[in-house]
Amino acid sequence: MSFSLKQSALAACNDVSNSVLQRRSLSCRSSILPPLVFQNNSKRTNLSLSKPLHVSAVEIIGKDKEPVNKCRAYEADKSQPIEAAAEEVKSEAAKRVKIGIYFATWWALNVVFNIYNKKVLNAYPYPWLTSTLSLACGSLMMLISWATRIAEAPKTDFEFWKTLFPVAVAHTIGHVAATVSMSKVAVSFTHIIKSGEPAFSVLVSSLLLGESFPPAVYLSLVPIIGGCALAAVTELNFNMTGFMGAMISNLAFVFRNIFSKKGMKGNSVSGMNYYACLSMLSLVILTPFAIAVEGPQMWAAGWEKALSQIGPQFIWWVAAQSIFYHLYNQVSYMSLDQISPLTFSIGNTMKRISVIVSSIIIFHTPVQPVNAVGAAIAILGTFLYSQVSDPVIHEQ
Repeated sequence: MSFSLKQSALAACNDVSNSVLQRRSLSCRSSILPPLVFQNNSKRTNLSLSKPLHVSAVEIIGKDKEPVNKCRAYEADKSQPIEAAAEEVKSEAAKRVKIGIYFATWWALNVVFNIYNKKVLNAYPYPWLTSTLSLACGSLMMLISWATRIAEAPKTDFEFWKTLFPVAVAHTIGHVAATVSMSKVAVSFTHIIKSGEPAFSVLVSSLLLGESFPPAVYLSLVPIIGGCALAAVTELNFNMTGFMGAMISNLAFVFRNIFSKKGMKGNSVSGMNYYACLSMLSLVILTPFAIAVEGPQMWAAGWEKALSQIGPQFIWWVAAQSIFYHLYNQVSYMSLDQISPLTFSIGNTMKRISVIVSSIIIFHTPVQPVNAVGAAIAILGTFLYSQVSDPVIHEQ
């Protein structure tokens, strides 16, 4: 039973006074409504007489006594009762916690991957094969998950794979370019250069997608670009191939994120399965190029040398870097399923702080003070960018 308690009905209430309102209880009878009893509440209640009220619940209590209606009311201009509004707030908070867990897991897995990836590349400098093994391992893991029904297999069609193809091309280029970069320079240097990804994201969005940003967003790119440039100039073990690999990876991953967000809209494939399909298609694209650039003969000779120098644990390094590569990317796509490409780029950049610090500690990478200042400026610029771009993200 629900009805509206209009202002005229309130005016008809008997013995309503300021003293009664202050005690937060109200009893009234009207010719329209049955007796209303507002029970005393320990919390303070503000009752507005300027707006009509709606009754959200009516209960008949008492057996032998005269029936009494117990009412709870909310203001008419509210879109829903207080209980429903509180439930919505809880749901939004749970979503934020979920995304936070995704980000934390993504960053932790990425740190582990970078450590094992660098160990493999130091002993086995074949980035094209290393990249191929990472994609092959992830594809195999997902095929097993689908076959054993651990994960539900996606329902795809030709249009889905057609839309996925440009994403796979960008992903393949970015993956190989980053791996080539880390095979030539320190992990910390690669990630310092890759912290400039927001600059590429803004430039691509502005020039190719026609999006516009406030002046503050463009100004925040100055310390990012300047810090990356300072770190590159002062890098002790600078290598042009490593530098260009990181730059190409930045550009490719920005396109991947934008294409992914567009491709994930309007289809029923989850972020986890979307990345699984992406890995499989990227594997098909990358394999012939890896064979052409390096080849089985080079791979076999390098494998024997690595095993003789490192021992059987080298096999674990290769397996670990492949497994953790798939896991961290899978979690990142589960995050991308919930957020915008720009937010994804921000999270991806902030993640690099933990990667840079951990790699410097584990690999004892020598760092000049000026080089550290450049990295700090780039990271600070990223933080400023995340702050000034937040309103733009919410608008989008």
